[in-house]
Amino acid sequence: MNPDKSDWQIIRILSERFETNTVIAKKLGVSEGMVRQRIKKLQEAGIVKIRALRNPEVLENQQLAILTVNIAESKLLDQKAKEILELENVLSVSIVSGQYDLMVEVLVDSNKGLIKFLTEQLSKIEGISRTETFLLLKSYDKWV
Repeated sequence: MNPDKSDWQIIRILSERFETNTVIAKKLGVSEGMVRQRIKKLQEAGIVKIRALRNPEVLENQQLAILTVNIAESKLLDQKAKEILELENVLSVSIVSGQYDLMVEVLVDSNKGLIKFLTEQLSKIEGISRTETFLLLKSYDKWV
């Protein structure tokens, strides 16, 4: 599916803040049914995902961390990124440029949860040559 102008308008509105289909329809001068169908098609095509995001500052007993990962063989980047994404507590995985191969965002239960993630989950993925962990102590306009 290739989003058209109307699809991009809907995406732009929803990217700024949640709006009901009725409000979006009024802003665009179209029917609510059209907006509903467009959003459904965008979701089915994997172009948009609609979900609630939480402010990590209010999460009790949870720790947000960024892990940088180096993969032993560059040809395995995509495969290893997908394997890591399947691990519990992983919010996202990105292939990046620079000194690291992957950036992994995780939300774990405090420091013990991070140790458990590193030693019991991430360590089972073969081909990882190095990791570095960054704890997010305070974030501004960060939502998970």
